[in-house]
Amino acid sequence: MKKRTEEKFYLVHEDVLPEAMKKTLEVKTLMEQKGLSVSAATLQADLSRSAFYKYRDMIYPFQAMVKEQIVTIFLTLEDRSGTLSKLLTIIADAGGNVLTIHQTIPLQGLANVTLSISTSAMGKDIVQLISDLKKLEFVHKADIVGSGA
Repeated sequence: MKKRTEEKFYLVHEDVLPEAMKKTLEVKTLMEQKGLSVSAATLQADLSRSAFYKYRDMIYPFQAMVKEQIVTIFLTLEDRSGTLSKLLTIIADAGGNVLTIHQTIPLQGLANVTLSISTSAMGKDIVQLISDLKKLEFVHKADIVGSGA
């Protein structure tokens, strides 16, 4: 048996995951939200129980991994009066606690902003918050660049 010396983790886009891993996440959701047994949830998700047991401890939704942690977000914002203030208000309204802010001097009408946010009190998951931020007209880019305890 191969000994694990160091665990490595990767952030992988859902589109490249094998179907069994996607269905494992579906089974976990069914069990958590509907209280289904492993047998009932795997049957509903059309996944074998053996495949579920193979992957269940190896795959988690990203938002589950960053709960009660610090997330670092990188954004590119238009250089307009009040944009940073609006951005911080949206994060605060979501329950995020901004710990650090670093903003570059605007060049060609754009400024880069790096925020460290505590997500422990957030009412929505960080992935949804990033999606909401990307929809703002003054946000050109919004990505999670790191997370940690």
